[in-house]
Amino acid sequence: MHLVLFDIDGTLTDSESIEAEIYLRSLSDVFGFVDVESDWSSYHNATDSGVLHEIFENRLGRAPVASEMSAFRAHFVDAITSATARTPFREIVGAGQLLTHLTALPFHCVGLATGSWRDSARCKMLSAGLPYDPFPSASADDATSRVTIMQIAVDRVTARAGGRRPDTVVYVGDGIWDARACRKLKVPFVGIATGAQAQTLRAEGAVEVFPDYSKMAAFCTALAVARQPPA
Repeated sequence: MHLVLFDIDGTLTDSESIEAEIYLRSLSDVFGFVDVESDWSSYHNATDSGVLHEIFENRLGRAPVASEMSAFRAHFVDAITSATARTPFREIVGAGQLLTHLTALPFHCVGLATGSWRDSARCKMLSAGLPYDPFPSASADDATSRVTIMQIAVDRVTARAGGRRPDTVVYVGDGIWDARACRKLKVPFVGIATGAQAQTLRAEGAVEVFPDYSKMAAFCTALAVARQPPA
């Protein structure tokens, strides 16, 4: 069984910049935090829960309590939902077609491992016309660390398959944090990016980098190459 594990923001949905804007605005609305660093790569854990933990530690010298996490998450998800009602998100070109293709292939399965909170991830996927619920998934609700989120996603794929673990795993993402998490887990990484970001992902060890999924045959070939053990 070959598992293809996907990030969501910037990988399946064109939502990364809008989500960042809403996240920063929500920090101000809920906690009064302003002048927050918006370069997510500067955080130890570039996930919705991980960034919030680090900001609390830096600003207040402590982690957020459960009620604070819940209040922020609810405000943020409501803001995302309102944003998608006004202007639906778009899929990364070809994402829906690719997901349909992969799920129809024998001995293949798809999973989601996102640094977003579950409800916002689901909202963004559905807004872009992409399925969310059919796929085993893990999110920032499950852990602050992307490495742990990926591990949980694989465990849930395994559970869905009746206890059979995938023989191979390839992760598809758009961020430097995705590439670094893959390196820690020794999971092959395929990037979605353009320009300087594409070069950064290649430098971080991406097997290949694509701007989108419009060249589906080439993308699937890259997945097959990524699954092969090193010579």
